Amino acid sequence: MRDVLLVSLGGTTGLREADAELAASIERAGASVAVAAARPVREWRTLAAIELAWALSARRAARAAGDARAVIYSSSTAALLAPRPGAIRFDAPAAGNRPGRHGVWQRPVERRRFREAVLLVPWSEGGLAEAPRPHADAVVVPVPVEPSGPAAERDIAAISYGAHPEKKGLDRVLAAWAAARRDGEELVVAGLDEARGRSFAAKAEMAAAGRGAPLDAVRFAGALPRAEYRALLRRARVFITAPRREDHGIAQLEALADGCALVTTPSPGPYAALPIARGLDQRLVADDLASALRAALDEPAPGYAERAAEALRPYSHAEVDRVVAGVLLPRLLG
Repeated sequence: MRDVLLVSLGGTTGLREADAELAASIERAGASVAVAAARPVREWRTLAAIELAWALSARRAARAAGDARAVIYSSSTAALLAPRPGAIRFDAPAAGNRPGRHGVWQRPVERRRFREAVLLVPWSEGGLAEAPRPHADAVVVPVPVEPSGPAAERDIAAISYGAHPEKKGLDRVLAAWAAARRDGEELVVAGLDEARGRSFAAKAEMAAAGRGAPLDAVRFAGALPRAEYRALLRRARVFITAPRREDHGIAQLEALADGCALVTTPSPGPYAALPIARGLDQRLVADDLASALRAALDEPAPGYAERAAEALRPYSHAEVDRVVAGVLLPRLLG
């Protein structure tokens, strides 16, 4: 019998990569692990319907996977219809990111699951703080984030990630760029191709009654292999973002790890990089993104990258492995 079964929802690339990291850390600790991946589901019209389909898919994957000494359901959605008790791994609970009708059935079921779970395994303290109470004991296990390679020439003024442009506040980023940019500076938007990027920008400009951002010196880089995307981070001076809510923010942590200054709005949610960014340079965390961007480009705080590296030590593979081997597995396996 294997030691751990990891039921992986894997609805996004980030979730799949996070699950692969956890599985690898469990194996490095000397335990055996199998990953049961939920099959992708169709895109229904509402989040409540989509997550019901994902929860059913995760339930089927867990049932088909066989026995294990311990089960970890990766995401609260994967645990909603769990066929057996287990631990629940999550970045943010439905209690925080599924308000109103979007979480009409998920929130009450989640309350029961969190209360009855063997263990909660949130990605961050912020994620745990949003969990409904009372809940099971918890062990915070971050997703590891480390530098992707040697530093490069910082020939890109700013970079942003726009795969979900509305959610990530790309309209606000483009408006700030239009107000703040100077000749010779370029903004690269990764995760969004030229056609979709310009279409989104046009809609955002119309919604703002003509106050939107012209796309001067903006390059939409499209979806990139991870190595190419991280290489762009190593060339950028600033990572700029304005999420309307941030459930975790791996992109921001990766940007800090690769030496970018983080310019961001003080967005709600379990935004792991937000307290780090405030501690590094409070000027760069502001609703006035244009002023924050200029401060980052014109008056960078001394030792920013070195202090960011120190703040990210809890996210190193070595530290995550220490928590998995020394805290998580003893709690799961006894």
